[in-house]
Amino acid sequence: MANSPKNVTQLAAVDAARAARMLSDVRDATLAGQRARIAPRPVIEQSWGRMLRSGVDPEHDFRSGLLAQDEVQRRREESPLRHVLPVLRAGLLQVADVAHHIMVIADAEGRVLWREGCSPVLRKADGLGFELGADWREDVVGTNGVGTPAVVRRPVQVFAAEHFVRSHASWTCTGAPITDPRDGRLVGVVDVSGPLETMHPATLSWVDSVAKLAEARLRELHQSSLEQLRAVAAPVLARLGDRAVVVDRDGWTAAVTGMPYTNRIALPKSLSAGRRWLPSLGLCSVEPLADGWLVRAADEAAEPLPQAATRIVLDLGRPRSWSVTVSGSAGSWTHELSPRHAELLYLLAVHRSGRSAAGLAGDVFGDPGRTVTVRAEMSRVRKYLGGFLEHQPYRFCEDADVEVLLPDDPRDLLPHSTAPAVTEGRASAFLP
Repeated sequence: MANSPKNVTQLAAVDAARAARMLSDVRDATLAGQRARIAPRPVIEQSWGRMLRSGVDPEHDFRSGLLAQDEVQRRREESPLRHVLPVLRAGLLQVADVAHHIMVIADAEGRVLWREGCSPVLRKADGLGFELGADWREDVVGTNGVGTPAVVRRPVQVFAAEHFVRSHASWTCTGAPITDPRDGRLVGVVDVSGPLETMHPATLSWVDSVAKLAEARLRELHQSSLEQLRAVAAPVLARLGDRAVVVDRDGWTAAVTGMPYTNRIALPKSLSAGRRWLPSLGLCSVEPLADGWLVRAADEAAEPLPQAATRIVLDLGRPRSWSVTVSGSAGSWTHELSPRHAELLYLLAVHRSGRSAAGLAGDVFGDPGRTVTVRAEMSRVRKYLGGFLEHQPYRFCEDADVEVLLPDDPRDLLPHSTAPAVTEGRASAFLP
């Protein structure tokens, strides 16, 4: 029986070296424009075609510059993939280590953000440039288990000389894309890689199953965030007599009153508070809520919906429980604060004219250079206070009335904090 791509895959499971030699012949013939004895698998042949058209050199390993460690950390902090690390580790790492594989997690741009597993294999990966911060997009390093799944949006196993670049032919990679269940957007790729002799056909379904578990976890987290927003929305909507809907930042509906329920409302990319025209609702009044928006349908001919002054109360008076409460025309809502967010909002309340990322880094860490961490934390703060915070520099919006409730004894101000600016604040019983 003639060899076929399927037969080569089966052969690789029992004789990886022989299968690798056959695939090397296939690759050489195909790249020379000749008819190979075995046709490449369609997903590989199509990828090779993309590489030839884009000019990737199959004989030379091209490596773009690694991201700096602080940029890797920034991307980790902002990536949805951080929420599914426990799922990926539980599903892949133990078996990967025994099977002499490593687990690699890359973002949607193909940049390696996490890399864990068998130590000897990690060292071999270093020799291939498969390092933290490396760029493994398909059009940069050729057909591979990170970049190719990101392009075709399905799991792909790349064995030996199926890699377009010759120096990667001693490797086997199996990757699966992870998409955001809210909008189908690619958020990254999880890959299991190792020396070619570790290849097994079942790895493809294994990695795909774990990637689907990660997507299911992202779906659960989204539903949980909608439930939290619904709890905030319920008392707000109960006070309103007009048509209104509360949605998260991506337009997914948490609660509705006075109008038909729809799962999602299309929002402009840069939505801000005020009177806005939305395609599905027409003229609306938009107000920020914790992690979302209150959208109130308005009659074009009617007078503008009344707007009360926004009042923001930062409650730092209790020993280990801090919160921010926002009150406006639609009512009020409260968000519990983490220790770090309590620090940052306290500092912005002290410095109403604003603080740069470097200024906040100096205030919190005593090191103005730690801007990456500050920006990541402020990005999270802006998810629930986005409508009331401005940036460049970071500051509360000018028309908000900000009040800070301090403990009776200044020494009890954020007692966990070692931030230089907070330590300084404990020496005073009043805000400057």
